[in-house]
Amino acid sequence: MSTDKLTLTSLNRRRFLATSAALGGAAGLSALGLPAVAAEPAKPKELIVRAWGGSWVDSLKAGVSDPFTKLTGIAIRHDLTEDNEIQPKLWAAAAQKRVPPIHVNWDTTTNATKSALRGVTEDLSDLANLKTVSDAAKPVGVEGYPIVNTYGYVYVLAYRPEAFPDGAPKSWNALLNPKFKGRVGLYNDGIGLHFPAEVAGGGKLDDIPGNMQPAWDFFKKLKANEPLLGEDPDLTAWFQKGEIDIACTISSNAREAKKNGISIAWVIPEEGATYETDGLWVPKYLPANELYWAKAYVNFALTKDAQQVWLDGLGLPGVAVGLTPPADLVGDPSYPVKPEDFQKLIRVSEKVQVEHESEWFGKFKEIFQG
Repeated sequence: MSTDKLTLTSLNRRRFLATSAALGGAAGLSALGLPAVAAEPAKPKELIVRAWGGSWVDSLKAGVSDPFTKLTGIAIRHDLTEDNEIQPKLWAAAAQKRVPPIHVNWDTTTNATKSALRGVTEDLSDLANLKTVSDAAKPVGVEGYPIVNTYGYVYVLAYRPEAFPDGAPKSWNALLNPKFKGRVGLYNDGIGLHFPAEVAGGGKLDDIPGNMQPAWDFFKKLKANEPLLGEDPDLTAWFQKGEIDIACTISSNAREAKKNGISIAWVIPEEGATYETDGLWVPKYLPANELYWAKAYVNFALTKDAQQVWLDGLGLPGVAVGLTPPADLVGDPSYPVKPEDFQKLIRVSEKVQVEHESEWFGKFKEIFQG
């Protein structure tokens, strides 16, 4: 956003952002760090926050959205349009310089990086709570903070112990076992599995992105097992309904099924497991007052109190300093905290992913739908 467009609200926003790190136990608006002045920008009746469904939106609601509403009186409406579906709508709105359909986008860092490189995201570098979070909040490969990373996660190999009487699977090749035909769960674009599949297929991580053939060979073998393809809520539901025995999924989905009484476990196989981040960003061309409150929402989401509740519900390590891991995840390899925890995790630069993700997703769908 240009300096001219900030003129009417920059004073209030600076005062807000300079004090909002004080979020904590104080009551009322003072807990948000909002300036107690009459010139505060008008509050919209609601903010629209795009989110994933199931336990994902439930956790966001409990940790961030409901407390924000309690502090500000601004209702939060969650738009559950999938991230890949809303992306072109946001890009089109920005291209036409019209008001976007949402105020805050909860997005994968890779998708958000695509939007940042198109110049459709607001700069969030003036959020005061960026001073209180870990370096993991900073997106890599872009200038400033067009997105704020809020937590990390691991794509684990989740499984039913009953289906593995001889012990936990050690390799992603377990997905290829014919006895699991029709009982394998994957994301419908293969996300999370491309990189370990490269290794399981006989390649090396150094081959990424120049030679992905080992991954494609792995997927062609996996197709014979007729895996179920879906999104996060589907993977959780499939485990809960007993429809799958093994899956590549974010640990949160397996943990949610376990919390609901399902016998399930997860491992990081010998080939490693993909580590990614998600974050929040604000699209350009919001009215000035709505931009103010959208940024206030993102700033609030970075606080320890908000992240503790939000991410406890998902079992994910956040960027706020001093978070207490859920009791069931202390020492779990899917909840990395220390540098050594990341040694078995696969991290591919966002720039590489942005440049090749469409190609990789397309190839995955070609293999499984062909």
